[in-house]
Amino acid sequence: MQLTPLIAVHMSAAIGAVLVGPVALWARKGRAQRPRLHRAFGYAWVTLMIVTAVSAIFIRDFGLPNLAGYTPIHLLVPVTLLGLVGAFYALAKGNIARHRQAMLSLYIGACVVAGGLSLLPQRYLGQLLWSQLGLL
Repeated sequence: MQLTPLIAVHMSAAIGAVLVGPVALWARKGRAQRPRLHRAFGYAWVTLMIVTAVSAIFIRDFGLPNLAGYTPIHLLVPVTLLGLVGAFYALAKGNIARHRQAMLSLYIGACVVAGGLSLLPQRYLGQLLWSQLGLL
């Protein structure tokens, strides 16, 4: 696999989401809440997550165990998109606690866990990283 424009968009959006997410989550924690910052970074994070999930649909890998080029990590695409819909549904219904939990779960699952899985030596990003460090 090589760095194509599609993979570059996917990686850029994913890295952006990993960086933007904590700001959105932090802006609504504690005594000093920052609703404008939360909303701005929240919408940016959601946009980045949608770009990441949709672009992942078109990235297929026939080298790993797969089904028509889709690997197990692709299961996070519908989970992410449905999770975003559920989080906004909870927000629309005024269930802030459920919205907060859904967004935190999405960040952990779709950014931290998927990001960690992408660093495995068999994955493209993992190959880039580990070879640059001289470990692969």
